[in-house]
Amino acid sequence: MAKSASTTKKVVPAKKVTETKIEQAKKLQKAPLLFPTDLGEKASKDISAAMNSVLADVFALYLKTKNFHWHLSGPHFRDYHLMFDEQGDQLFAMTDPIAERVRKLGGTTLRSISHISKLQSISDNNADFVEPADMLTELCQDNIKLTARMRSAHDVCGQYNDTATASLIENWIDESERRSWFLFESSRKSDSSGH
Repeated sequence: MAKSASTTKKVVPAKKVTETKIEQAKKLQKAPLLFPTDLGEKASKDISAAMNSVLADVFALYLKTKNFHWHLSGPHFRDYHLMFDEQGDQLFAMTDPIAERVRKLGGTTLRSISHISKLQSISDNNADFVEPADMLTELCQDNIKLTARMRSAHDVCGQYNDTATASLIENWIDESERRSWFLFESSRKSDSSGH
């Protein structure tokens, strides 16, 4: 059966894309990623920068904690191994809330390992072997350093009355101080009194 002319579909030419539309699309791609917040653009930029620095240190400390967890040996292996694992989990649990908080404020957050390395203040440890006592001391000092960085970020939040971010930071400071405390107490030499 032959098709009649009335059932044949006509090809409609695509709309012509004008130079103006192309330029408009390019501008949209370069538009700042600011979302509505009553805190303002300067607050968004300053708080986002502070929190991205915290996030970089959290990732650096997380990876160092897991590194030590994986490469630990010695008579306290089980205790330290479990403690490092618990602390690593706690650090990793901070990452998404920090990044999402930055996004809620209209900022952008970390994009890569190289981005982390540019912002981190906590040093990596790539040594082939680290004594367990040195692991405890290094992680304790790094948690103290992270606490100080979070306090600085909290101060930035206070400047802009960002109570939501400040509230999150307060909980994380408490967790960080607990990690430091456990690491410090675990590193102390025992004597006949048990201390």
